Amino acid sequence: QVQLVESGGGLVQAGGSLRLSCAVSEGTLSNYAIGWFRQGPGKEREFVAGMSRGGGNAYREGSVKGRFTISRDNAKNTVYLQMNSLEPEDTAVYCCAAAPRLNDIVKGPQSIDYWGQGTRVTVSS
Repeated sequence: QVQLVESGGGLVQAGGSLRLSCAVSEGTLSNYAIGWFRQGPGKEREFVAGMSRGGGNAYREGSVKGRFTISRDNAKNTVYLQMNSLEPEDTAVYCCAAAPRLNDIVKGPQSIDYWGQGTRVTVSS
């Protein structure tokens, strides 16, 4: 069993930055690939970024790449999502997720074993 707890969301102006954190309160982070998903208003949940147990990463194609960076600190059992140059279109609830492999993360929500409760990010124009 793995429990994931996100923090760091909030209200930010367009062009600003936020860093989201996902703490693994039960389980060991190093045993899983970890990812971030988001669900905007009226939209389906979508993959944003993922990182394998070995440190390889993957990002959603399009506007996220180059602005968002995923990282992990296994010693702290925590994953981060640094989000820069935020745009109103980034407004969403961001959830972290755990799965055995990075490919499971990239495949989408149906392949995820564990979810956090989410943290809301609102980007104003």
